[in-house]
Amino acid sequence: MRAAYIAWAIVVTCAAHVSAQTTTSAPEWTFDASVYTYFLPDEGNYAQPTIATDRGWLHLEARYNYENLDTGSIWFGYNFSGGETVEWTLTPIIGGVFGQTDGVAPGYKGSLSWRQFEFYSEGEYVFDADDSADSFFYNWSEATFVPSDWFRVGLVTQRTRVYETEREIQRGLLVGFTYKNLEATTYVFNPDDSNPVVVLSVAFSF
Repeated sequence: MRAAYIAWAIVVTCAAHVSAQTTTSAPEWTFDASVYTYFLPDEGNYAQPTIATDRGWLHLEARYNYENLDTGSIWFGYNFSGGETVEWTLTPIIGGVFGQTDGVAPGYKGSLSWRQFEFYSEGEYVFDADDSADSFFYNWSEATFVPSDWFRVGLVTQRTRVYETEREIQRGLLVGFTYKNLEATTYVFNPDDSNPVVVLSVAFSF
């Protein structure tokens, strides 16, 4: 966990330093923090925390237990957005991975929104510094229907090596609730299995 604390401290310190040097006319900083708790049927449960901050085009992020257990990563990205009827965002990112897995990872985060439908996807390819055979593409994607500001439901997929699974791409369902700046979501992966993987997430933005 020490590596994760160091990563978060670096991101927050950089954000505070840049913010102190900006004028009042510059874009404001926004912050997002989330914890995804994985309940695994055949392995130990674990938490995957992420903290991110954005200011205009700048995106900074730190993750832990995303690429592997006991592994942290720090990210830098550039925000793009546009659209009216169909709104879109795209953030190319580059990160350093350290811990149980060490390497460099280019990636992306992006979304599409049309009326009450939303699509979100994030992915990265980790080039493993210790063994190139362990390099891997990670992905998390959601397609949701949002009938109101406080409720969403949809489908989710993920591709990961943090824990063992017989499926290359895991598929599941999600249901989420939002209250002000707080969002809670339940994911059920492989619901047709006798022992599905359940993920509970709590996210806060400010």
